[in-house]
Amino acid sequence: MAKGGWVYIMADRYRGTMYEGVAADLAARVNQHRTGEGSEFCRRYGLGRLVWAEHAPDISDAIAHEKRVKRWRRDWKFALIERGNPDWLDLFDSLA
Repeated sequence: MAKGGWVYIMADRYRGTMYEGVAADLAARVNQHRTGEGSEFCRRYGLGRLVWAEHAPDISDAIAHEKRVKRWRRDWKFALIERGNPDWLDLFDSLA
C-alpha cells in the first residue's frame, strides 16, 4: 500500500523565484532544501521558505499534482499560494 505525499512550493521572497516539489516526508525535505542538501535549484537561488503545501493520500497522486502545478502559469501559482498564505510567510514551523 502506497503512503501519502506532499506537493509543495519553496520561494526566496514574496512573489520571487519558486520551486515546486513532491515529498513523502515534507519536514525532512524542506530541511534538506534549507541546509543546501535538497535540489541544486533551491541551493543556487536560496529558496528556503516553504510558502505552500498540500497533502495527497497517495504518493502517486502527489506526483501527478506536482507535474500539473509545474505546468501552471506563474500568476496561477501566486493565486494558489496567496489563497492560504497571502504574506508568503515561511510555513515550516507550522509543520510540527
